[in-house]
Amino acid sequence: MAAGRQDGGGAAVSAEPSIHQLRLFLALSEDLHFGRTAARMFISQSAVSQQIRDLEKRLDVRLFERTNRAVDLTVAGRALFPEARKAIAAVDQLRSVADAQSRQLSHRIVVGTVGAEAAMPRTRAVLQILQDRQPQTEIQVVTLNFLDHMNALFRREVDIAFLRPPVPDGMELHRLASEPRVACLPASDPLAALPRIALAQVSGYPVVDMPAQVPRVWWDFWAVDPRPDGSPVRYGPVVNDMEALLHSVADGEAMCFLPAAAREFFPRPGVRYVDVTDLEPSTSALAWLASRRDEPTIAEARKAADAVG
Repeated sequence: MAAGRQDGGGAAVSAEPSIHQLRLFLALSEDLHFGRTAARMFISQSAVSQQIRDLEKRLDVRLFERTNRAVDLTVAGRALFPEARKAIAAVDQLRSVADAQSRQLSHRIVVGTVGAEAAMPRTRAVLQILQDRQPQTEIQVVTLNFLDHMNALFRREVDIAFLRPPVPDGMELHRLASEPRVACLPASDPLAALPRIALAQVSGYPVVDMPAQVPRVWWDFWAVDPRPDGSPVRYGPVVNDMEALLHSVADGEAMCFLPAAAREFFPRPGVRYVDVTDLEPSTSALAWLASRRDEPTIAEARKAADAVG
């Protein structure tokens, strides 16, 4: 198989596209506008054009139809788009695995937390035991939003995470503590004035929703979908993080269910927390990928969680 070819001047041209070129191809395929892609990728518009032309030469196929007013994918471009996306995903996964291995060798662990989990007493206790037992280990704590808090584990951007189950297949848990769930309601709702309610009283209320990338097994639990009588939940706006969730509730767009600790950590104007008499409690937990459970720093984190209980 030829490793390359020659351009019109006889110089060798690599037949292999660069990762940067493939990223530009994906971005332009989504934007269909050279100016927007240039701004998105932080390069000049002429550089985007040049890189796409070079990519087309390397692949020996035209990827885009260009006119003065529009940019569109060719048939070949549409065929190559999913392949380019898979190639970039593979490279990103390679980088993530390499980064995770580098952290193991350098005795560094990246800890993900979501919501108020970093402030939970048992989270702090686990991290303190881990630091006391492994003083050479550097512990980096990062805050994750709803969109990323489980995907970051799968992408190996974090090594362990403190979160609230349930979790999808491929993860393991050490459960740390349980507490009730409460209804998070607009302050203007009549139910918000009550000391406690039953789940049936919010039947039909819209519930905030999560992006498609969030494991559905997780949000179905938190939305109580389906309800005990088998009825499906009606969903409201999609939110990515806690502040967007609370804003939607305060605006009266939807309600949700949260751990009782939200009363302390997320008091907001326009939001009220009400006890629910017949709602299954929530659990805080330490999570890790099952495939990584025996890596040294993760094994030490698991032991620290065991010591906490």
